Amino acid sequence: MQYPKCESEHLKSKKIEQMDKNLYQIKSEIYDKCSLEISEFKTEIKSKEYYACRFQLNGLNILSRNAKITPKKVGQFVTFWKRNKDGLIEPFNEFDRIDFYTINVRSETEFGQFVFPKSVLIKKGIISTKRKEGKRGFRVYPKWDVAKNKQAEQTQKWQLNYFYEISSSADIKEVTNLYNEK
Repeated sequence: MQYPKCESEHLKSKKIEQMDKNLYQIKSEIYDKCSLEISEFKTEIKSKEYYACRFQLNGLNILSRNAKITPKKVGQFVTFWKRNKDGLIEPFNEFDRIDFYTINVRSETEFGQFVFPKSVLIKKGIISTKRKEGKRGFRVYPKWDVAKNKQAEQTQKWQLNYFYEISSSADIKEVTNLYNEK
């Protein structure tokens, strides 16, 4: 005889069903092995083409997106904005409840994730502060991309400090360390 799932277990499985295939694969192959548990999962309808969502990972506030390959430039593009009280698009700011911004990147043969701490995004001018407006979107350069100009090379260099490949040989300790950095 099967017993019905408790309500919280049922709700948890419904939320997992809402995850896109990239995040579900990361959860199964990486997070579960690192004892990182997703809770409070919510999709963001306004950025659904990037599979935007928010969740907590062991109590950390995560904002997550899938990046897109664009036809004319190396790297992948990702949005990073919210709507203000007037409905206008604006960059995230230093007071928003975000601990990490994760960006899932995929090519035909490779798959990886950037795990950017909020402090790094502030330092790099991506998150707004009182002194400087942040960005509404930006490019990421996974390790398999070959940067074609000086600025892209410099960007890739700092970004790769926050990147790991998703594979059976992923370094679980490295992933755990990325989520411990603030």
